[in-house]
Amino acid sequence: MDIKTFIKSASVLPAHISILAKGPTGIGKSHIFHSLGKKLNIPVIDRRLSQMTEGDIIGLPELVDGVTRFAPVNWYIQACKEPVVLFFDELNRATLEVQQCAFQIVLDRELNGHKLHPETRVYAAINEGSEYQVLDMDPALLRRFWAVDLEPTVDDWLAWAYSRKDVSRVIQEFIKVNPAFLRHDKEKEPGKVYPNPASWHRLSETLIHANINPDDYAGSKSMPDLLFPLCMGFIGDTATVKFVGFLQDYTRSYSAEDVADNYPNLKVEIHESLNEDKKNDLIEKIMLYLTNNADDITLSQVENISNYAKDCPDEMIVNFFNLIMETKNLGMIKKFHRHLGMLVKDLVQSNPDKYES
Repeated sequence: MDIKTFIKSASVLPAHISILAKGPTGIGKSHIFHSLGKKLNIPVIDRRLSQMTEGDIIGLPELVDGVTRFAPVNWYIQACKEPVVLFFDELNRATLEVQQCAFQIVLDRELNGHKLHPETRVYAAINEGSEYQVLDMDPALLRRFWAVDLEPTVDDWLAWAYSRKDVSRVIQEFIKVNPAFLRHDKEKEPGKVYPNPASWHRLSETLIHANINPDDYAGSKSMPDLLFPLCMGFIGDTATVKFVGFLQDYTRSYSAEDVADNYPNLKVEIHESLNEDKKNDLIEKIMLYLTNNADDITLSQVENISNYAKDCPDEMIVNFFNLIMETKNLGMIKKFHRHLGMLVKDLVQSNPDKYES
């Protein structure tokens, strides 16, 4: 299941239905559940069960009035007092004892007499693949979940990356052009480093932190000394050679922000350097930008984007306007209709056969 469908489906499930996401390491399962918590507007308590002992879940014994009982841990008490997303990561790498504690929480929604808040949601993730030592999951535990095999698409990752400031635009373009390098799905050689969505993110964070932002070196034949070894450690040798070559041969492209915020200054440069396919690619970026920032688009940005569309071929103008209409975002449609509505109407009426749909 792709990420967009998963989040949409998971957000409508009743709170008492637990969710289990299965998939290879590095596809962003943890981030997906944090995004889900944000969508539900409740905090996320993230616990990596592979690093926990039984006492980390059930608490430690204490003597009260001559009776021994377990003092509950603080995060579990929070999940009992208020709605939260209780996220158990790496469930199948946990010890059998820890899995049994998790089983009680999933099955009974309580632990040692402390019941979860009715709106608290229990989510879990397991890693699949030969690179991890894992325990077989108890079939009885699996049956208690809405279990999903997550298969994020390249578009899922690009949409996520585009919304962040710590993922280099050049890395995003590399993945778009070379989608097979987002994740290595073939048989892996033990001990060898391979790329995955999480490692591309960590690489970008590291390069930006080290003042080696790939965006600043795009198209340069001279690369920083540390670029190659840093890339090797995160994405492996094959992906590093391909990425560094892409970086050196890079030709300037333009982002949606370039158009939205600075189109008057870039107008000539954009239209002289981009062919029709690249202009279409830029429209795709603009639509992604509009989708992610629908409530924050200013009138000035709408005007700049509309002017870019007007300077494109007629068919591209009509296509862009149709994409805006397909968003069904009434506020956005009204804004762009003011700038493009009459033009598109005239184009369609002048050549109805061409634009029939």
